[in-house]
Amino acid sequence: MIETFQRSLPNGTTLSCRATGTPGRPLMVFLHGFPEAAFIWDELLEHFAQPEHGGYRCLAPNLRGFEKSSAPTDVAAYKAHLLIQDIQQLVATESADGTMAALVAHDWGGAFGWGYANAFPEQVGRLVIINSPHPGTFTRELRNNPAQQQASAYMNFLARPDAEALLSADDFKRMWPFFTLMKAGPDGFGWLTEEVKQQYREVWNAGFTGACNLYRVTPMKPPLPGQSIDGIPVLPRERLTVNVPTFVFWALDDAALLPGLLDGLEEYVPKLEIKKVPNATHWIVHEQPQLVAREIEAFLKRN
Repeated sequence: MIETFQRSLPNGTTLSCRATGTPGRPLMVFLHGFPEAAFIWDELLEHFAQPEHGGYRCLAPNLRGFEKSSAPTDVAAYKAHLLIQDIQQLVATESADGTMAALVAHDWGGAFGWGYANAFPEQVGRLVIINSPHPGTFTRELRNNPAQQQASAYMNFLARPDAEALLSADDFKRMWPFFTLMKAGPDGFGWLTEEVKQQYREVWNAGFTGACNLYRVTPMKPPLPGQSIDGIPVLPRERLTVNVPTFVFWALDDAALLPGLLDGLEEYVPKLEIKKVPNATHWIVHEQPQLVAREIEAFLKRN
């Protein structure tokens, strides 16, 4: 059974959370992306809490700016190191030694997962990334690959000053195409049931300012017409290396994040496994949760 609770952190942030499993057991943390929320992980939370699948304590926070978590209006409050601090302080409330057995992350959650594992590798037993670009390869592709620049153009739309109003209008008319404009998986859009749509409406009704601020604050988005690529920073190598065992799960029909983002990833992540999944999109956690759970479990069991 999934618990829901609010957790106040020393930095003043409050995160709304979903959790399963016995407190004190090895901890798995799940980080969602945009336009999602912690509920997308429910099936995995229940799976990994079961003794036959590891008996983990499973924790999925809503990131700052999402659902009922704190949502500061200041754009600067969404810099990556602050969201990583949120997660680090949350982990400290659940883990006696401040460590996780595994960190599982998708989309924007993956951006913070990569950053967390880079900055605090001793706190992350294993890292699982699902369709979230590593900052090293993402920077390269945004600077040099017109196809990825075009695929990422939506980021500039979400950074517009009027993005919240546009996204909220007419029963979130502009939101549903984020899901339905991608190629349908083998089961079509059967996962996007009215029940799931209602879960999204409840999250989105809390507002989009925090989510849009993630796109406003990041310099890692394609240049606007007339802009040069020089605004996209090239990070020093020490900010890019991830020295924890890492499993990257990549749905190949992701229209926003192209497979070229995997090229050269091993240069930054020496302990790397990659699983490419055909006939799956960016929304693979919704489309094939059992496959995702099975592959993660197999990775966690490997030496």
